[in-house]
Amino acid sequence: MTAVTNGSDQTLPMDVDLLISGCDIVTMDAARTIHKDGAIAIKGNAIVWMGSATESKKIGRPASVIDGSGQVAMPGMIDAHVHTAQQFLRGKLSELRSRGPLRNPPWKNYYVPFEGLLDPEDVYLSGLVAYTNMLTVGTTCFAEAGGPHPDEMARAAIEVGIRGFVSLSTVDQNPDVAGSSVPRSMLMTTKEAYDRNIALVRQLSAQERVKGWLSLRQIIVCSPELIQSLSAAAREMGVKIHTHLSEGTYEVDYALEHFGKRPTEYLDDLGVLGKHLHCAHSIILAPEEVDLYQKHNVSACHCALGNYGVGMPRLQEMWRRRIAIGLGTDGAASAGSLDLFAVAHAARIGQAASIGHPYHIRVPMSAEELFAVAVNGGARALGVENEIGSLETGKRADIILADANNIDQFSAGDPLFLAANLVVGRDVRTVVVDGRTVMKDREILTIDMDELRHKLSRRLPGIMARFDQAIAHYGKRRSA
Repeated sequence: MTAVTNGSDQTLPMDVDLLISGCDIVTMDAARTIHKDGAIAIKGNAIVWMGSATESKKIGRPASVIDGSGQVAMPGMIDAHVHTAQQFLRGKLSELRSRGPLRNPPWKNYYVPFEGLLDPEDVYLSGLVAYTNMLTVGTTCFAEAGGPHPDEMARAAIEVGIRGFVSLSTVDQNPDVAGSSVPRSMLMTTKEAYDRNIALVRQLSAQERVKGWLSLRQIIVCSPELIQSLSAAAREMGVKIHTHLSEGTYEVDYALEHFGKRPTEYLDDLGVLGKHLHCAHSIILAPEEVDLYQKHNVSACHCALGNYGVGMPRLQEMWRRRIAIGLGTDGAASAGSLDLFAVAHAARIGQAASIGHPYHIRVPMSAEELFAVAVNGGARALGVENEIGSLETGKRADIILADANNIDQFSAGDPLFLAANLVVGRDVRTVVVDGRTVMKDREILTIDMDELRHKLSRRLPGIMARFDQAIAHYGKRRSA
């Protein structure tokens, strides 16, 4: 039930750093409270008051004011699975597909090899492009899947002003699956993989917005010793492990052949399932595996722009069973778009096709429910639901303002309906992260975008030439 209010019973603050006023506010709190013609007061990095715009005029002299007229304010979107280092592969696989069939699985044949040829400055540039892209479509927090040079990702995220969790692509074994192998530059010994993961978390422990997570690329390329040691470290350090799980049939077949169990059952046997484990995709799950997710409080991420091409994800079932699941883009290489509004809209269609048709359920998951998955679910999946994911006093001020007066939004009187059904990333006008305005009227305020475009135009051709050469060499080696 949505609670609509024009006022507030909170004490009006007299000393605030930022006041956003005149907008409709979709809080996404437990009561789904909406403030029509509302205002949000921010002190430091936190929301300290919400109420009516009229009442907010009693606040003395805010240090800064944003006029939200004609806009809707809502929690920032949370991308629970993105590949920063694959940003420059946007559209590349489609180009390769036009020349002939792609080699499967793509992650081993294209994505990891591409990451393997990037140097630190390449990854830093990729981070700048990816994270500014995220801000422009309303994403204020991300969970990096694990890539090369995560310290450079953190450097970029700190400069851009976004919130995030970065991690290292972690591979310590190299089985030959589907005729492919992981590049040597991406391989580590088990000890090196463990040590580098721990070092990253410690290196970023003092940072406020950008933290380090542990990572395991996938069960196929990670030894049981590494999986168990990093799981123990995650529990001890109070951080998450980002991994891919049940992403493809090849992975299920591999687990059955080598372990005699499905992927989630294998991890259960290793004793590593728990709330510290964040499992991207989680598509091809047997009923017993979903039971294990619920039993052990494992979190998950649904990447709707790609997952339905693999199988029928158990999104609705997992959401209804209170499994911590959010939405993710899977990065620009996979989906093309980093717009989580588009992901939520695609999930609605995917759920209608996969659940609605077989069971004659007209609306298995509404747009409003999927919007809740994106913000409430994303925060729970990342373990930060007490800080972000809804607009409430005391929580971090991660807020986006989107146009509500476009022609395709006319007559939409319900702000929640508008936010969930009609807003897309390019409607976002202003973004506040941790109380700081990082985009205003679609202008990024934290970095020089012209300089970024210049750097990209100079560096990108060389990166892609190296990748084309690597792919050509790989093809010759396979045919020899």
